Amino acid sequence: MSLRTLESLGSLAGKNVIVRCDLNVPLKDGSITDDGRVRASLPTLNTLINEGARVVIVSHLGRPDGTPDAKYSLAPVAQRLSELLGKPVTFAHDTVGGAARDAVEGLEDGDVALLENLRFNAGETSKDEAERTEFAAKLAAFGDAFVSDGFGVVHRKQASVYELAKALPSAAGALITTELDVLDRLTESPERPYTVVLGGSKVSDKLGVIGHLLPRVNSLLIGGGMVFTFLAALGYKVGSSLLETDQIETVKGYLGQAEELGVSIVLPSDIVVAAAFGADAEHLVRPATEIEETPFGASGLGLDIGPESSARFAEIIAASRTVFWNGPMGVFELAPFAAGTKAIAQALTEVDGLSVVGGGDSAAAVRALHFTDDQFGHISTGGGASLEFLEGKRLPGLEVLGWQ
Repeated sequence: MSLRTLESLGSLAGKNVIVRCDLNVPLKDGSITDDGRVRASLPTLNTLINEGARVVIVSHLGRPDGTPDAKYSLAPVAQRLSELLGKPVTFAHDTVGGAARDAVEGLEDGDVALLENLRFNAGETSKDEAERTEFAAKLAAFGDAFVSDGFGVVHRKQASVYELAKALPSAAGALITTELDVLDRLTESPERPYTVVLGGSKVSDKLGVIGHLLPRVNSLLIGGGMVFTFLAALGYKVGSSLLETDQIETVKGYLGQAEELGVSIVLPSDIVVAAAFGADAEHLVRPATEIEETPFGASGLGLDIGPESSARFAEIIAASRTVFWNGPMGVFELAPFAAGTKAIAQALTEVDGLSVVGGGDSAAAVRALHFTDDQFGHISTGGGASLEFLEGKRLPGLEVLGWQ
């Protein structure tokens, strides 16, 4: 059985189409600081608008725990959507109440409405299937068809992702089909050499990805906070750097497996070591094997890969035909520790082949460091969903659309 796409729904002109987008954008003082996910939703929305559908957008933002919270309102997103679509977007200040009903009933062909944050209703994320089904039924009353286009939530069995897709004729939007095409290329038919770059804070977050991709890749480059568990597995001291001691034996297993498979696991040769966590902290570059051999001693902590490592990683990436990157190389939010992440991003822009930025913090990093989306082959909106797909897990929000 294959994924149901928009074409399977037939003509949608004059019909109410509920679209589940992932508009979970970062906000600061009520303003969107990165609208990448909003822009990623535009192809599907414009297709429906141009067909004359009456579009009802639903999404979540943050974790408001089932009750309304003004700081998680989607109102700023409605304004940005209106600007990007070039037409008014009616905003309903509730999810399935009177405001939502009035907004939907007021739609004409080609019009757009956005309902308030779904997670203001406890039914959206409830662990009780009956509660999710009840909330989904109330949402379904607003539509004739459902389009799932929030790839970042397809790994969650939530009302607007799973039960709503069962309540109405449903299909995947353009964003989901694009994401799946890219992820399929990463897992089933990658051009070689194939390099995966993993960073971020915890190795435990990436164990499934490492295990699933290790037999498929040529090189695995490790940076970020997770590198210190790898260094500890090799017997090196890491000072006060982030360390998951309970994962050391697992990491040793992966190092052994990589050797058997002929896969190159590349660790940083140098680390930016700081006296404390902060932009103003004293810091210096040390060999990765000598992190504690600084004036800071055992209290020093690694906050970025060093320049030698950055150059080596960039060289391997440049020689690759397929590159997947997930997780920053250091604390990129602090200027002194952003160079490693910037070097990786720059190298990906120069890949002669497919370069994929794996969503989440990686996508935030490339935009914060002033790269543009079109400099990369693909920037995923998936984050956790992308990682679970690459782990080989079953994703309920895709299975309910016919994906196997």
